[in-house]
Amino acid sequence: MLKFKSVHDPIAKSDGLRILATRFRGHGMKAERYHVWMPSLGPSERLLKEMLAGGVTWKDFSKAYKEEILSSAEIDVKNATIRNHGQKFTLRLIRELAKKENVTLMCHCATDE
Repeated sequence: MLKFKSVHDPIAKSDGLRILATRFRGHGMKAERYHVWMPSLGPSERLLKEMLAGGVTWKDFSKAYKEEILSSAEIDVKNATIRNHGQKFTLRLIRELAKKENVTLMCHCATDE
């Protein structure tokens, strides 16, 4: 099962694999709060700063973030045959893992965001 929560929420055994999907780990964030940190799944620094400064609506942030995470990475320019298309394959891996065990994607935002 795939779940979503804040990294600040209480740790539960039912969380399973805890993936911190943020660009920045966070000052003072203890490694015990997560199993794996995947900064490449977080929004770009530019988009994150715009959101935190109130320069973009949640709707526009969500749309831009989805475009970012699925867009081809710069490294794809060097690959003629197999292209990563952003984090598409990483997201597929997480989806397959979640079919076999609990996986919790976490961010620094509130649980309901």
